[in-house]
Amino acid sequence: MRIIDRYVIREVLWPLVIGLLVFTFMLIIPYLIEYAESFISKGVATLVVLRIMATLLPGTLALTIPMSLLLGLLVAFGRLSADREFVALQACGVSLMRLLRPVAVLSVLGWAATSYVMLVAMPDANQRYREIVFSIVAERAEGEVRPRVFFEDFPDLVLYVREVPASGGGWRDVFMVDSRPGHPPATYLARQGRVVIDRERETAEMVLEDGARHTADAAGKYEVFQFERLLLRLDPESVFPRGGPAPGAREMSIPQLRARAAELEAQGIYPHSELFEIQKKFSIPFACLVFGLIGLALGVSNRRDGKLASFVIGVGVIFIYYVLLWLGQSLVRGHIVPPWVSAWTPNIVLGGAGLLLFRWRDRAADRPMRFGALARMIPAFRIPPLRLPMLGTLDRYVAATYARTGGLAALAMAGLFYISTFLDLSDKVFRGGPEATWSMLGAHLWFITPQYIYYIVPLSVLLAALVTVGILTKNSELVVMKACGISLYRVAMPMLAGAIIAGGVLFMLEQTILGPANRRAEAIRHVLRGGSPQTFDVLLRRWVVGSSGDIYHFDYYDPRAQQLVNLTIYEFGERMPALARRTFAERAIYVGGAAGGSDTWRLERGWTRELSDNGDTKTFTPFEQTEVGIESTAYFTTQQPDERFMSYSQLRDYTERLRGSGFDVSAQLVALERKISFPFVTIVMTLLAVPFAVTTGRHGAMYGIGVGIVLAITYWVAISIFAALGTGGLVNPALAAWAPNLLFGAGAGYLLLTVRT
Repeated sequence: MRIIDRYVIREVLWPLVIGLLVFTFMLIIPYLIEYAESFISKGVATLVVLRIMATLLPGTLALTIPMSLLLGLLVAFGRLSADREFVALQACGVSLMRLLRPVAVLSVLGWAATSYVMLVAMPDANQRYREIVFSIVAERAEGEVRPRVFFEDFPDLVLYVREVPASGGGWRDVFMVDSRPGHPPATYLARQGRVVIDRERETAEMVLEDGARHTADAAGKYEVFQFERLLLRLDPESVFPRGGPAPGAREMSIPQLRARAAELEAQGIYPHSELFEIQKKFSIPFACLVFGLIGLALGVSNRRDGKLASFVIGVGVIFIYYVLLWLGQSLVRGHIVPPWVSAWTPNIVLGGAGLLLFRWRDRAADRPMRFGALARMIPAFRIPPLRLPMLGTLDRYVAATYARTGGLAALAMAGLFYISTFLDLSDKVFRGGPEATWSMLGAHLWFITPQYIYYIVPLSVLLAALVTVGILTKNSELVVMKACGISLYRVAMPMLAGAIIAGGVLFMLEQTILGPANRRAEAIRHVLRGGSPQTFDVLLRRWVVGSSGDIYHFDYYDPRAQQLVNLTIYEFGERMPALARRTFAERAIYVGGAAGGSDTWRLERGWTRELSDNGDTKTFTPFEQTEVGIESTAYFTTQQPDERFMSYSQLRDYTERLRGSGFDVSAQLVALERKISFPFVTIVMTLLAVPFAVTTGRHGAMYGIGVGIVLAITYWVAISIFAALGTGGLVNPALAAWAPNLLFGAGAGYLLLTVRT
């Protein structure tokens, strides 16, 4: 390899590695929050959690390696063009065709790495992930039950527990309704409960202690059976699917896919998914070669401008590639085109476009990119001047660079999130029934956008500060500012103001639309994955807990007529095993608010049974019509309380109600404090980025970005660990939520005080 080859490869490798870190980290964040915190708080060994996170890497690398290669080429050649080095290369007789040699080396390496991931690493890692999580769920089945949330994953069982100790050992205050076929309908109330799993024998049993079983037959006979310890055998299929977690198409190797395809063909079923998956394992790695050609053609130029246009167009290329890839599967499913045509069409289309673009660029490197209105908008993208009296020329210059860099980083990361989500759920649309539609997928992407913004803003602020200060340092502009008497603190003021605004955006998201949007997105995702909408749909929500702890069950609620059909009310004594009163009505009609403040409902055709502490019937009163004071109509149309879907004020009120009822609210307090502490991450990251960028700026902005990504990863890991410790009761909830900010804020303060200003 010649000097020019090594030089180009070195220039591309660093942004490629940084892009790989950024993209992979962004895709891992949701899993880190969803799984790592949950597993750590449940006592899962740290080594097991790390193994789970490691198994997620190959699935993301298959997506991020081609993207990072394209990013590295665009950044490297954009830098060479901006510094006029490409002009010098042309003057020395180095053509675009000659530069294709180092690009081809990198593209082949990317193809080899992606091929290994697709053919070997990803199937093995996906299957290991499923097996590890399956093992954890099977061994800790009781940990899947959330406190004060109805659990319906066990077939024909509805489970509700008031407390789930973080230390394990089962549940406290258990309410369960058993409607399994072959068994008389029964209601169980117990002081303690847990699930006992025997993996070798594949048995699962529900153990209830210190409780009572209530049964009633069609003739109206009502029986109460008191017990100290009761075992209920669960359906093993609900915990142990036969053969363990069956591998899906992504978990299969090529021989397994071919065997599965042959099996389906023998049954007269066209194996479109399996055949498409085989072709995809070869077509996606080949995209590295296509992206290499496009990246070279888009990146090089004799012009100093247009870098932003090339980068944004590059992100668009990635969108086009994966949209073509996954839309092609619908054509395969409809028997319109063969699987190989669908899998290779993106490479054929974009490869042909890349060849034309390369040839055009090789002939006219001075000619700017022209894409009609898009070209006029993208190269002309500028931050409008802020006409505020307090902002001088320097502030506007720094703020414009900061905002432009942050916006570009946010755009790239948002594209990554959307592509990842589309890849994950589009297959469910292809395979799903009438419930899984493209409109539902679009709705999911719309409602998940606030959560993406919540993830993207902190990292965008960090990268914007690092790149801005790094550019000022590398170009010696910061030295000139200091020579003019302007300190580093004064230069950083526009960036700090931007961080404060970004933190305010995060807090406003938490307080307003983030929770409801996440609930809607989770509901749609649940349906797309084949689940029933019953858990999420308000009108199909049949179990409700009242404000005083009573439990309501109904078959249907009609919001227009304000009626409940087949309503059952369970009222408890001082402790859960004691059922004080049980009321049933075929219909409950809302009458209106009473003078005492409670809402009045008219119950029709039902009965009320009052019970003593030992389960004996004290009174039994049938009625044709009576009026009672229960919850308002709005109470039956609200969603189940879940801290993930609540604003700060809602979670605060909910936590106070739980605390007043004597419940352990450690998890709620941690979530409450995090809703306040997390928006400050933008300020902490900015204060940390400024001195880091000054010390690393002479190595280039990409070096500072690499350091920043390591800091961001460390920060997110610290958030997850401290949150898990706080939920488990090992650390004070306020300290658990604020510890990462305090630690990293102290480090930022030390660096700011010691850096040369």
